Amino acid sequence: MAHPNRPPPSLLGGSADEIEAQFYEALQRGDVDRLMSLWADDDEIVCVHPGGVRAVGAAAIRANFEAMLAQGGFAVQPEQIHRLHQHGCALHHLVERVSVTTAEGQRQGWILATNFYVKTAQGWRLAAHHASPAAAQPPGGAPEAPATLH
Repeated sequence: MAHPNRPPPSLLGGSADEIEAQFYEALQRGDVDRLMSLWADDDEIVCVHPGGVRAVGAAAIRANFEAMLAQGGFAVQPEQIHRLHQHGCALHHLVERVSVTTAEGQRQGWILATNFYVKTAQGWRLAAHHASPAAAQPPGGAPEAPATLH
């Protein structure tokens, strides 16, 4: 029997890239149900938003996205995707370009994100999303000077 919040597997796509595209489309539309349907059915799924707390499990993740998307979706575009695929897992590190309208006009910000996907019997699913604020300018290639590690 299909999970009530999940579309049939045929609608989930055949790759981690397709699930990722659906994840960002759901964010843009503010569609929490669709967004949550892309997550793995596992108690240990985890999500961290920039400056936020760690949410573990579907209920906590849903609550965070419901609060974040209460006013609707937002303009977020994945860019500069670096992919690592190994044995039924996929790790995508990317830059999220976020556009917002303020009193001063259109503004852009950048977020560094890591999305971790697992291949399950139901297809590829998101197991972890971790996002951190990036610099005030769009992130580019390799840094010119050595970076400080935490």
